[in-house]
Amino acid sequence: MSHTQMTRQPSAGDDSVSPTLPAADQQFGTVAVHAGEARQKPGDAITDAIFCASTYTFEDTQSIIDFIEQEQPREEYGRYGNPGEKVVERKLAALEGGEEAVLYSSGMAAMVGLLMAKLSSGDEVIFFDECYHRSREFCIKHLGRFGVTTRQVKTCDYAAMEAAITPKTRMLISESPTNPHLSVIDLERFAEIGRKHGVDTLIDATLATPYNLRPIEAGVDFVLHSATKYLGGHNDLLAGVVIGSKEKMDSVRNLRGIMGAVNGPQNCYLLGRGLKTFELRMQRHNENGMMVAEFLAGHPRIERVYYPGLPSHPYYDVARKTMRGFGGLVTFLVKDADWRATADVIDAVKIPRIAPSLGGVESLIEQPLVMSYFQQTPEARKQFGIFDNMIRMSCGIESADDLIADLSQALDATA
Repeated sequence: MSHTQMTRQPSAGDDSVSPTLPAADQQFGTVAVHAGEARQKPGDAITDAIFCASTYTFEDTQSIIDFIEQEQPREEYGRYGNPGEKVVERKLAALEGGEEAVLYSSGMAAMVGLLMAKLSSGDEVIFFDECYHRSREFCIKHLGRFGVTTRQVKTCDYAAMEAAITPKTRMLISESPTNPHLSVIDLERFAEIGRKHGVDTLIDATLATPYNLRPIEAGVDFVLHSATKYLGGHNDLLAGVVIGSKEKMDSVRNLRGIMGAVNGPQNCYLLGRGLKTFELRMQRHNENGMMVAEFLAGHPRIERVYYPGLPSHPYYDVARKTMRGFGGLVTFLVKDADWRATADVIDAVKIPRIAPSLGGVESLIEQPLVMSYFQQTPEARKQFGIFDNMIRMSCGIESADDLIADLSQALDATA
């Protein structure tokens, strides 16, 4: 798997140390551990320092003028960046194969920041309709107040997406895999539609991660992650990131400096630390997700399993072509169960915790109807494919045998 060398980004103290750039032949795990970091760090520590500073001082007036006129690589004020943040941004850009990454306080802050930077009144965006409900809500309810139109077409209906494009369309948006149905996008086809019509393309690859999916290599303009999930990996931080070319990301970074949707120095440190074990964790998530999905697919109480690594999945062939692994998220339907009987299954498990989110070392389980769509009408839930008997499980890094045994006893106990 190739890794594009990232564009050098400034950080405080960067005039005396040089960040590590990945060599063309370095493997993913090496990049995750070392990319973006200086070989010799402040205090000669092996770990990066945490800079708890809201503002940065100048030696004299001339140093301010030099900073402005010569665009010197240093920090000025905490709303525009932090030295530790820059390290993590460089690492994320290297892992994704992009030129520049901009880190945010959460995944939704990243989505909002990108769209606000790229859209104006009268513009239009087109979504594939399987998506995180808050992304949909922001575009329809909030961007709509400012004159931005959101169009939704059936997921993976590329002809419908292309037909929906007008001279006012500015961005095509999809997740891959989607949440919670785990549909997988043909990235090259998606990107080609954007190029053909001069429209930017965005893939939210949170569920796939850079380990399993390479949207930029397929020609996609922007890749977004909720780094809260697999990238951080320990259910202990909030973060989001957008990655793309330096040319396209300049306006995104500039607006973030105005909005102030920056992350804190401790979170940046935790995210950087989590990335060092990212490859190892993803290998386990992939293994566990596959084993749990296969178990559920063969269980008599399960009506259907949504998992792109199963041959029964409608986008299995696309997943095999575009993905290295299929992740730890498994969605399934309990046969002949209403919402209460489905909730009983969730309440009967012993290992997964009942919670939203995904991608951490601990397994999580939830009922989408209750957790995210409880206040929606039955008609709206049906429109979005949220069924009363649907369960979404995020497989952590526990033993797959233990997770399967736990699901088995829960299904048996509630039969």
